[in-house]
Amino acid sequence: MRKLLSLILFFFMSLAVFGQGSVLGQWKSIDDKTSETKSVVEIFERGGFIYGKVIKIFPKPGNDPDPVCDKCEQDDERFNKKILGMEIIRKLKKDGDEYSGGDILDPEVGKVYRCKIWLDGTDLKVRGYWGPVWRTQTWKRVS
Repeated sequence: MRKLLSLILFFFMSLAVFGQGSVLGQWKSIDDKTSETKSVVEIFERGGFIYGKVIKIFPKPGNDPDPVCDKCEQDDERFNKKILGMEIIRKLKKDGDEYSGGDILDPEVGKVYRCKIWLDGTDLKVRGYWGPVWRTQTWKRVS
């Protein structure tokens, strides 16, 4: 009986560790300037690439609870579309311990940046590039 319990415990601990070692899943996006939770983004794989879509937003009091991306470029298919459900991370490809080569949209300003993401312990680092300038946010896994 003790061996069976040990085996079951080992199995569940292995699942927990495996789940922590993947960029896939749900992440709280944390604003690097204000430290406020902005949204929950689901990171998923499709066709060999990594994507991320907004599945929950945390609007500030007085702001639109269901905003659209009215600051997006008009030629972007996301222009004037709801941010909730929007793919903001597109076409990242595994490159060593990172995923890069795609882009990320900041719907608040409507800008699209080159992007890379990687795990740092249990956190997800999300970096957007615009020319030689970059910004990195630390996202927390939703438990």
